[in-house]
Amino acid sequence: MTTFSVRKFFAAAAVAVCLPFAPHVASAAPAANLPDFTDLVDKVGPAVVNIRTTARVPTSQRGLPPGLDDGDMSEFFRRFFGIPMPQSPQTPQSPRGGQGGGGQDSSPDSGGNDAEQSSGVGSGFILSADGYVMTNAHVVDGADSIYVTLTDKREFKAKLIGVDDRTDVAVVKISASSLPAVTIGDSNKVRVGEWVVAIGSPFGLENTVTAGIVSAKGRDTGDYLPFIQTDVAVNPGNSGGPLINMQGEVIGINSQIYSRTGGFMGISFAIPIDEAMRVADQLKSTGKVVRGRIAVAIGEVTKDVADSLGLPKAQGALVSSVEPGGPADKAGIQPGDIILKFNGQSVDAATDLPRMVGDTKPGTKATVTIWRKGQTRDLPITVAEMQTDKTAKADQKPVPAPKPRASNALGIAVSDIPEDQLKSLKLRSGVQIDAVEGPAARAGLQKGDIVLRVGDTDIKSAKQFEEVASHLDSQKMVAVLVRRGENTQFVPLRPRAATK
Repeated sequence: MTTFSVRKFFAAAAVAVCLPFAPHVASAAPAANLPDFTDLVDKVGPAVVNIRTTARVPTSQRGLPPGLDDGDMSEFFRRFFGIPMPQSPQTPQSPRGGQGGGGQDSSPDSGGNDAEQSSGVGSGFILSADGYVMTNAHVVDGADSIYVTLTDKREFKAKLIGVDDRTDVAVVKISASSLPAVTIGDSNKVRVGEWVVAIGSPFGLENTVTAGIVSAKGRDTGDYLPFIQTDVAVNPGNSGGPLINMQGEVIGINSQIYSRTGGFMGISFAIPIDEAMRVADQLKSTGKVVRGRIAVAIGEVTKDVADSLGLPKAQGALVSSVEPGGPADKAGIQPGDIILKFNGQSVDAATDLPRMVGDTKPGTKATVTIWRKGQTRDLPITVAEMQTDKTAKADQKPVPAPKPRASNALGIAVSDIPEDQLKSLKLRSGVQIDAVEGPAARAGLQKGDIVLRVGDTDIKSAKQFEEVASHLDSQKMVAVLVRRGENTQFVPLRPRAATK
């Protein structure tokens, strides 16, 4: 303590001595006012809850490694590594401290054969005073029992109202009244750079507050929804907690992080509250979410594909396969089409289309604008109801690398496909790749792939393919429509110059 005081004294003396010798130095600019989150936390904090889940397991089942908190770490392994928690011989469980209701994580059933063991921990927030609580679907996934703990330490066993895995939203209900509820904001008004706050239970530490800024909007992570990206510290246990703006309004649900370690690395993602509330309203009224579908598999439109097809910019959703007899098939949509608009709304990225279609009521008549062979077409379509996810799967069988035998500009050797085989593949035309080299090999084409179109020309025979390939301009990219398994996609190739 003495040393610290001495150093502090000399530092102060040095400042006092130096200041008189710099009378003309401009005074430092006043520090910018930093946000004060105290009132915001006082307002919203009481409506944020801790959620823990339990599952009934045989008492003989192996438990968790000694010294590890089962609830926190099981979610850590499941959510961020996609694997179950490593197991070891079970040790006796003790009650969770500070849970108000004093519920235990392990209690034998009446028959003595099963035990209630903690299976996860997360956060949530109260939507209404009568006890509806929103959280993430992955927080309550696989739970036999759900417990909600309030900031005043009261604990309630919750009833699961509904879960939507596609958006990772769940709603549960507790038997209580006059509860503090959050105020729902407008995620469409979120601005990049604004301050935001997260409240939750990272690693089971209830009512933890972290702050940061919105880093990006509409971030596509491959999920159904575009996320709000922030630099707010979010860790396992924060899942399901609210993301709050400076007005004290909930604008998102903290759901994911980008990490190479499983812990926070400066990037976190939140589900926009507008989308979450649409899901929650359906879950509260019917217990499930009804979505529309048009039965296509789609892919992204890259700049190379757009340039080779004459599109002004890389936009839209590339149709890779069409379900036979589905709405898209009946509307005349074909593999290789690019969907530019759905019911008048522009499809800027492929991930926009599933959201647009999903938000459309089944039975609705809509218009799809497609790009095909250099022209746009409007096709009427009737949206169907989504029952189960149907994803076209590509053939995963490895194909031995062929000996280079293709001498044309694309580096592709092809052969005709028998009529009966075309019929079984539900194709009108196409040729089969026998060997690849050069541009085609570098692009990842394989023996067994089927070439359907080169540029805007449908390929009907091997002879025609060779003729088309011989007239390609080596200075321009060309889009080759290729089918592999059940997937169809454009592969942009740059033809090689003819050798002299």
